[in-house]
Amino acid sequence: MAAQNFDVIVIGAGPGGYVAAIRASQLGQKVAIVEREHLGGICLNWGCIPTKALLRSAEVFHLMHRAKDFGLKAEGISYDLDAVVARSRGVAKQLSGGIGHLMKKNKVTVFMGAATLPKKGTVTVKTDKGTEELTAKAIILATGARARELPGLEADGDLVWTYKHALQPKRMPKKLLVIGSGAIGIEFASFFNTLGADVTVCEVMDRVLPVEDAEISAFAKKAFVKQGMKILEKPTVKKLDRKPGVGVTAHLEDAKGTTTAEFDTVISAVGIVGNVENLGLEALGVKIDRTHVVTDEYCRTGVEGLYAIGDIAGSPWLAHKASHEGVMVAELIARLDCRLHLLPSAGRLGRDDRSPRERGGL
Repeated sequence: MAAQNFDVIVIGAGPGGYVAAIRASQLGQKVAIVEREHLGGICLNWGCIPTKALLRSAEVFHLMHRAKDFGLKAEGISYDLDAVVARSRGVAKQLSGGIGHLMKKNKVTVFMGAATLPKKGTVTVKTDKGTEELTAKAIILATGARARELPGLEADGDLVWTYKHALQPKRMPKKLLVIGSGAIGIEFASFFNTLGADVTVCEVMDRVLPVEDAEISAFAKKAFVKQGMKILEKPTVKKLDRKPGVGVTAHLEDAKGTTTAEFDTVISAVGIVGNVENLGLEALGVKIDRTHVVTDEYCRTGVEGLYAIGDIAGSPWLAHKASHEGVMVAELIARLDCRLHLLPSAGRLGRDDRSPRERGGL
């Protein structure tokens, strides 16, 4: 089958990829986007959006218990965990379908399948119908990241969960250990704590939410403890002894020695790793550092015509950062950056000689 030619190919349809594709199309480019799982990426399907939907249900549940404070009466307050999860998944599904509509509206060709880069300027996509070969002068990597798994703490979906398992829990945990207090860990700790679980958060650093300002961390810790969470700072979870049908014995080590504690469920939220495997990046000469593609301030990889944006390009791992980079790279590819003040839609009032990242505050 003859190769299909495009101006821009985007690999990954998360908040970085689909925004880049839309902007490139708006600038007159012929665009294709490749996605192996769900339009919208992790953020929309398994991250920010469904998690916030769970937290909203927990917030309403919390407020129902405070009905008296608002001059209201609420009796027999309870929850249906399956219904809470179903609402969350429904929100994600609806928004994912919306991304498909946006692709069609902006004339972006969608290929559902796994992409590889056999050579510069070429992408092969394995779909349900066979293999497609695509070519383009510019390719944007937006393949995102996934949960990091540490030796001995690997998820099994039963006793030890990742964020995906926690978004679709088979049961309500009674005594829960959350390993890691970044955004993901704290969100699930807050959700299950509000619904009544006995929650312990273990953070290897000296404070919860370690990437936030120290003042925010201290304020957040005070609020979490007031809500009933147990916060352990500095200990390392060295090992998990799993007892199917019973629970988990966690071995915690700190400066004072090793202690053990019993839990029925563990959520591992110890960071993320970039999705850089099986793309053919090393053969192209792309430099990878600790599972993330190394780029310059314009998201260029060093390989002509190949860019990397979003989680795969490193921190901060935020949806709006990925979207900003997607817009920046699409404009750079279109060779319009030097005269975008002529385009009202770009929001520019005049020439700005700073780099795009400097203008965006990255």
